[in-house]
Amino acid sequence: MLKLTDILQKHPEFDAVVRSRKPYRKLDFSKSNEELLRLDLSETAVFSEYVSSKLLSGNEFTGIGGYAENRVIYRNMRHFTNEQNPRSIHLGTDIWMDSEEPVYAPLNAKVHSFAFNNQYGDYGPTIILCHELQEVAFYTLYGHLSLQSLDGLYAGKSIASGERFASIGTYPENGDWPPHLHFQIMEDMKNYSGDFPGVSSVPDQPYYLSICPDPNLILRIPENE
Repeated sequence: MLKLTDILQKHPEFDAVVRSRKPYRKLDFSKSNEELLRLDLSETAVFSEYVSSKLLSGNEFTGIGGYAENRVIYRNMRHFTNEQNPRSIHLGTDIWMDSEEPVYAPLNAKVHSFAFNNQYGDYGPTIILCHELQEVAFYTLYGHLSLQSLDGLYAGKSIASGERFASIGTYPENGDWPPHLHFQIMEDMKNYSGDFPGVSSVPDQPYYLSICPDPNLILRIPENE
């Protein structure tokens, strides 16, 4: 059977998931960013101001990054720490930009599921699309959306490549995060509906990264941006 990573690498072109007019800047939320350790990230307004003003230089950039990153930003969130093995390995790519920015389908899709994952630190409004390339099915997840993005959805609804189907949400409805899109690829949905782990524990990292390939296989944002 063809591997999904090979199929995505060889696919000639995907529609842009977001259409930023600003240059991209890679953001670091690991322990190597010592500034994070001095911030009270439980205060979303403080976190949002730090991202917008400091990391994105007053919103001059669109933030990008996070795949396979071991993050310290989850340390004060019970959603990630209330387990035997706390979760800190990020399984998707985050795109940090203004709320209400449109989100587009990268290729033809059907709605697999959607939900309002309404607790602090969670995805908030979430949409999962199902795609097929070369007879291989896979899924993309869009988290931290606006509540309005869920209006009119139903399982099986067709979404065309390049179609606007959602927008980035604001806090607190987006899970209480600074505005951004969590974008993730999954080979297998298991038994999840409207949800899928976006962060794993360190022991579970090899498994989850094996079924959640690098989102840049679709985003194709140059590493030097």
